[in-house]
Amino acid sequence: MKAIILAAGVGSRLGTVHDGPKCLLEFAGRSLLARHFDALAGLGIEDVTLVLGHAPDSIVDAARAAARKAPLVHYNPDYREGSMLSLWHARQALLSGDDVLVMDADVLYDPRIMARLVDSPRANCFLLDRDFVPGDEPVKICLEDNRIVEFRKRIAPGLGYNSVGESVGFFKFDAATATRLARIVSRYAAGGGRDQPHEEALRDLALEAGEAIGVEDVTDLAWIEIDFPADVTRATQEILPRIDDCTTR
Repeated sequence: MKAIILAAGVGSRLGTVHDGPKCLLEFAGRSLLARHFDALAGLGIEDVTLVLGHAPDSIVDAARAAARKAPLVHYNPDYREGSMLSLWHARQALLSGDDVLVMDADVLYDPRIMARLVDSPRANCFLLDRDFVPGDEPVKICLEDNRIVEFRKRIAPGLGYNSVGESVGFFKFDAATATRLARIVSRYAAGGGRDQPHEEALRDLALEAGEAIGVEDVTDLAWIEIDFPADVTRATQEILPRIDDCTTR
């Protein structure tokens, strides 16, 4: 199994809280990026592709220090256009013939979340947290009879669904589905969707695949996506203690 970590963004919404790449934010002396490598290595996954844009040299140096095996690095020169192009630059991993994880870099999480994804009996899987604050920021997964019927921040009025949760930003695909995802992403990159978030390609894939893509519920486990200064505070005061507690049991 391979992993793709998307770490090209600027992180401008953090303001003065952090002036470097978000994946190098440290919690208890360990960066988000190092924590990703730790979680993946603990599950035997060492083939990692990093997609970089903003401040790539600092991330490469940190990755070399943190990873047991040097990651494959791709640079997205158009990273300010959106994350769709970042995923497109990782198409080599998607087309490798191996199972693939796709991960956002700006997440602090209980390592058991990654284990639940990797160990899921579902070959193709999204992670779902049912305990989330409604609003336009969370990327939502809407389910109708255990089938994904929407995957977006904004849900169209009148959409029918049985349950909803927030996406953690980590995904698992078998080789065939990863290949299909690469084709969808390439279509966006070649057309008028270069500026779209990569979630739009994942949405197309999920709606097309139907029940072939499932979900794993991680509502019981701690995690947070780091976008705003308040997220750093909550990560430090609320999420990190829960993670540390689980790792010392």
